[in-house]
Amino acid sequence: METSFIPLEKRFRGYLPVVIDIETAGFNPKKNALLEMAAVIVELDDKHNLAITERYSTHVTPFKNAELDASALKFNGIDPFHPFRMAIDEKAALELIFNPVKEAIKRNKCTKAILVGHNPAFDIAFLNAAIHRTQIKRSPFHPFSTFDTATLGGLMYQQTVLAKVAHAAGLHWESDRAHSALYDAEKTAELFCMIINRWKHLESLDTQTSDAPLSP
Repeated sequence: METSFIPLEKRFRGYLPVVIDIETAGFNPKKNALLEMAAVIVELDDKHNLAITERYSTHVTPFKNAELDASALKFNGIDPFHPFRMAIDEKAALELIFNPVKEAIKRNKCTKAILVGHNPAFDIAFLNAAIHRTQIKRSPFHPFSTFDTATLGGLMYQQTVLAKVAHAAGLHWESDRAHSALYDAEKTAELFCMIINRWKHLESLDTQTSDAPLSP
C-alpha cells in the first residue's frame, strides 16, 4: 500500500536539512584540497519521523596548485593520487551532489537546503570555497546557516565528539570506517534524525502533560 508523501516545507522554516561531510588535505579552504564529499538527504516518513532517503558521495581531484598537508592525509588515510579513487574534478563533484539536492528541495516544497554537519563551520567553508573556485552560480545551500550535531549532541547526550555522541545515542559505530565522507555523513544523519524525532516525542509528551486535568 502506497503512502502519501509528506513534504518538509514547514518543519525547518522552508529549509531542507542535508547532511554534508567533507574530507580535505588540510584546514585552509582556500589553499588545501577538497578530497571527498558526501551528502545524505533526510525526509519525513509516513509516521512524520525524519529518516534517511538518499545518499551520494564522490572522490574529488585536488584543484590546481592545491596544497596537501601530510598530517591531514595521514589522519584521513586518503591518497589523493591513488589510481582506483575514480576521482572527478570539483565542479563535476559539486554538480553530482547539488542536482539531487535541488530535486529534493523541489519535492519538499522548500526554498533552500541547509547544511547539517558535525562542526559544520569546517564543511561549509570548504563547500563555499569550492563553489567560488568553480564559479557555480546557484548553490542550493544557504551560504552560512547550518545545523550542528556537535551542539545537539552536547545538549541531548552530553558528548560532542561524533564517535562518542553516536555511542551515547546507541548507534552502531565502526572506528575503521570513520573519516570516510560517506560513513561520517551517514552517522551524522542518523544522529540528526534521532535527535529531531526524540524531540518531537518529548514535545508530544509535554503537550499531553499540559493538557491533562489537574488532580483534586
